[in-house]
Amino acid sequence: MVGVKSERLRGRGGRVAGALTLMTLCPGMARAEDLKVVATIKPIHALVAQVMDGVAVPDLLVQGQASPHTYAMKPSDAKALNAARVVFRVSEQTEPFTKKIVAALPDTVTVVTLVAAPGLSLLEIRSGDTFDEHVHDGKKAADHDHSHDKKKSNAKDAKHDDHDKAAKHDDHDHDAHDAHVWLDPDNAKAMITEIARALSAASPLNAAAFKSNADKAIAGIETLKTQIEADLAPVKGKPFVVFHDAYQYFEKRFGLNAIGSITVSPDVQPSAKRLTQVRAKLKSLGAACVFAEPQFKAGLVNTVIEGTNAKAGVLDPEGALVEAGPNAYADLLRNLASGLKGCLG
Repeated sequence: MVGVKSERLRGRGGRVAGALTLMTLCPGMARAEDLKVVATIKPIHALVAQVMDGVAVPDLLVQGQASPHTYAMKPSDAKALNAARVVFRVSEQTEPFTKKIVAALPDTVTVVTLVAAPGLSLLEIRSGDTFDEHVHDGKKAADHDHSHDKKKSNAKDAKHDDHDKAAKHDDHDHDAHDAHVWLDPDNAKAMITEIARALSAASPLNAAAFKSNADKAIAGIETLKTQIEADLAPVKGKPFVVFHDAYQYFEKRFGLNAIGSITVSPDVQPSAKRLTQVRAKLKSLGAACVFAEPQFKAGLVNTVIEGTNAKAGVLDPEGALVEAGPNAYADLLRNLASGLKGCLG
């Protein structure tokens, strides 16, 4: 009957009508225009956009210079998430605003938490001296209940993203790890593979395109990594201070030496005592630079470097200053390398 119905439609309306009938009878074979995808932040949106190239364009949730740490969702954001087929985020820790909405999304939405991607390397949150445990909503990361209502949310995760390999990562307490995972290019490659896997499950008709795009994106990131290694070679090991401890994936990948952070968490004002401690460490180790971030108060950096020989710079770990789109990930990493080299060199 399917063949007869399709043939009749071809006789009246041509091949397009027949294809639409087949799509209707096989809902798993999603059309590109039906594949609504949302990514939370620019670096992840860029990776998703690369994998979706030529198929569809994903929506970006946190736009402009907004920070995911302090972002407040708008009604239009909730509407976009509820209408999506797939939603990509890093983690609850990186995008705390997603916690409640993810638990309330309909069954038609697949949520992919990329910190659980197979092959991802996770680093522990640094603590002690001028690196301390991050604080979100008044709780240390180690004390934060990452179960986020486990009975409801674990069922939601299994329902939304039932992938055997990713499930192995559920044993990790991801809140005990630094969530800025995208700043390691090798992690970006693992996330691209997971993005292609999730998109192919949502739209099997486009699986070949997603695989081809993912392979191309991974090759591009490998080239980018080689270029950045060469650019940063002259400043390896030189001590510097960052605004908040967001960069250790980038540091470890490229041999850099951050000796501390001004603030424990970007949404927590540092105390005068902490600023004094950071300044003392800055002097004792002869750090060359202290880096602000575009979304937060640059005046704190000027306070820290007062009376020292250190210079002020700006680093943008979340891509606040880059244009959203498929090139945003490479632009973000290149800008980090340029900012570090320009100040430390």
